[in-house]
Amino acid sequence: MMEYLLNGFADAFSMAVFPVLVLGVLGGVILGALPGLTATMGVAILLPFTFGMAPTPALVMLIGVYIGGIYGGSIAAILLKTPGTPASAATVLDGHTMAIKGLAAKALSIAAVASFIGGLISTIVLIAIAPILADFALRFNAPEYFALALFGLTIIASVSAKNIMKGLLAGTIGLLVSMVGLDPISSVPRFTFGILDLYSGINIIPVLIGLFAISEGLNQLEKLSSDTQDIPPKFDYKLLSFSDFKKILPTTIKSGLIGTSIGSVPGAGADISAFACYNEAKRVAKNPEEFGNGSMHGLAAAESGNNGVTGGSLVPLLTLGVPGDAVSAVLLGALIVQGLTPGPLLFTQNPEIVYGIFSSMIVANIVMLIIGFLGIRFFCRIIEVPKIIMIPIIIFLSVIGAYAINNSMFDVGIAITFGLLGFILNKLDIPSSPILLAIILGPMAETNLRKSLILYEGSWSFLYDRPIALAFILFAVFSVYSTIKLKKKERLAEEKK
Repeated sequence: MMEYLLNGFADAFSMAVFPVLVLGVLGGVILGALPGLTATMGVAILLPFTFGMAPTPALVMLIGVYIGGIYGGSIAAILLKTPGTPASAATVLDGHTMAIKGLAAKALSIAAVASFIGGLISTIVLIAIAPILADFALRFNAPEYFALALFGLTIIASVSAKNIMKGLLAGTIGLLVSMVGLDPISSVPRFTFGILDLYSGINIIPVLIGLFAISEGLNQLEKLSSDTQDIPPKFDYKLLSFSDFKKILPTTIKSGLIGTSIGSVPGAGADISAFACYNEAKRVAKNPEEFGNGSMHGLAAAESGNNGVTGGSLVPLLTLGVPGDAVSAVLLGALIVQGLTPGPLLFTQNPEIVYGIFSSMIVANIVMLIIGFLGIRFFCRIIEVPKIIMIPIIIFLSVIGAYAINNSMFDVGIAITFGLLGFILNKLDIPSSPILLAIILGPMAETNLRKSLILYEGSWSFLYDRPIALAFILFAVFSVYSTIKLKKKERLAEEKK
């Protein structure tokens, strides 16, 4: 194995692979930072360009876009409160707050370091124990997916700021939105009102753009109309210090491991991983009240968690031929185009390609870290642009991003609708993150619950008969209990003040 890895590193730094790798990561960072242009879209767009390339450079370029794209979403999330990708929605909670406080450079450096560590951990785990994790992922069936989704939904309480009831209301809105479209089991239309565009459901990307980007643009427009002067925010260019790095390192490593584990489960993507890691970091934090108010640990957990998925999602893809998320599904197509068959035989018949990918992923994460740090001063200039110029640009990019998904004006209408909804919710002090989380996890929970009931002929025994499902149910109960206990502790501390 070491021989193949060393040969892989030699290939990664060769003139045939390294320039392509750097371009892939850089392109991924740029695409990820633009609202609506996700890592999945970037990989899909570049797939046709790999048809005439050799297998290793082709796959390395696409994986570079994947790694860069997941990190790139944090740039817009931190600076503009606009997640570039769904995976960066949790990054907004603390990253943008740090930027408002004048710590944009520090927040960006934390995101870069946490993304690097999370991605590196996932790659090392991928190399070391891919078959073991693949076997674990293979044990997942409908009951396990339902229990995992239920556990994810309990995170709504954790990200609900100071009012759990308002968070649950937002989560209910998200669940209702997730029910729009064809019934996943019977294919009967639900809440479509005869509109054909709603038969396929409401796409998560326009919702994301509306709730975060357009609503923030409207908020800023309102402030702009009431302000007499548009004064750019002041901040310094201090990066993450070594002492702060030591503080967030345990959280970053833990989140990277959690993200890798979640990524190895087919269907559980970077967005779910980011929120799960954020919730876990908050649960064990000494000062949980800092989360949502510019916590370094919260930002590091979210970024390490979503980048941990990059290696984890390749575990079932390479070992079983089962894509772990949307990006790895596109990568599956790329492997097939190159004449490679994912699965156990890939490791024995084409080990040089497999380990070449592994080595290149390590190099790609290093390149991503370098690009992240070199670009910080340039990225920070974004929030120095006067709001009168920046706000129209944000709204314009948001509309373009919503349209570009399916070349549909209907998606633009969805984005604008949710932008207005997000604007109103902000006035009522109702958080938007639970809506997004519920839309992501709602279909997963409903579909697998109904499949489980069919498999068990209407019995609910699958909740305690299957060890993995039972473990997630217990995690969900513990998550709710710890969150309620934490909220009570915070309320008592405020009353004492």
